[in-house]
Amino acid sequence: MKTARSYPRKLWIIFIHSLFLLCFFLISADLQGQRLSREQIKDTINDMPAFSLHEDNYFISGVPLNKDITRQTADVKYKVNFRYLLSRNKFPWDSYLFLTYTQKAFWDIYDQSKPFQEINFKPGLNLGLPVFDKKDELLGMAFLKFEHESNGRDSIYSRSWNKIALAFHADLGKRHTLSGEVWWPFRYKKDNPDLPDYVGLGEVNYSFEIKPELWSFEIMAQKGLNWDLKGALRTRILYSPFEMKSINFMAEWYYGYAESLIAFKELRSMVRIGFLMKSNDLNFL
Repeated sequence: MKTARSYPRKLWIIFIHSLFLLCFFLISADLQGQRLSREQIKDTINDMPAFSLHEDNYFISGVPLNKDITRQTADVKYKVNFRYLLSRNKFPWDSYLFLTYTQKAFWDIYDQSKPFQEINFKPGLNLGLPVFDKKDELLGMAFLKFEHESNGRDSIYSRSWNKIALAFHADLGKRHTLSGEVWWPFRYKKDNPDLPDYVGLGEVNYSFEIKPELWSFEIMAQKGLNWDLKGALRTRILYSPFEMKSINFMAEWYYGYAESLIAFKELRSMVRIGFLMKSNDLNFL
């Protein structure tokens, strides 16, 4: 069976080149919106609570498009994220260290006994580094991450992996946001040696405000390691009619593999709707 070391050298070259191209594009983009200064970033971090929301928190429910709709195939998916600022004192290169935690669950709520299909747990450490231009205005945020993800089960149902990742997030003007992340997976081979074939080595996220503070569109793309169609594509439409703009109605379509760890080899096409809450406290992190 293939291991990460046996994959073609050309594949690693493509990923490395893609990372450099993405970073160049993000840094050289014409950022038309108002950007935060170095002092504003410092003040924001000093004033933020130690505990805060991290990434997207949502509760959505839906049905499959590639199989019959039944009580067993319809489900609820929800995700809870938070972060904890370990110190307000800067680390080397003016970076900040956060403890992060993500819990993603798949709940067969329409089945008779309402069992949980799976719960995935992902604790991590994130070192966030603000990147500034010559005017000391924020270009984006770079991250060095260590994360462990597991479904907390054993035997043949055990699914876990670890990764060290590099990520970069930036605004590309008033209505566009782009982020990219590449990772190196390790300590997964014992139970799931082919996991990288499905989760790949990175992902790209793009968001666009169709109508500012009301409608927005998001897309995520992920490619597995092999020269086939394994990977994932996720699209979202968000609508926020509320005074608190962090709360949104959301429609999501997920197509591809590795939506959950227990069934990472299963091709899923799921349409779900529900609520999403975005982090609005230091949301560039």
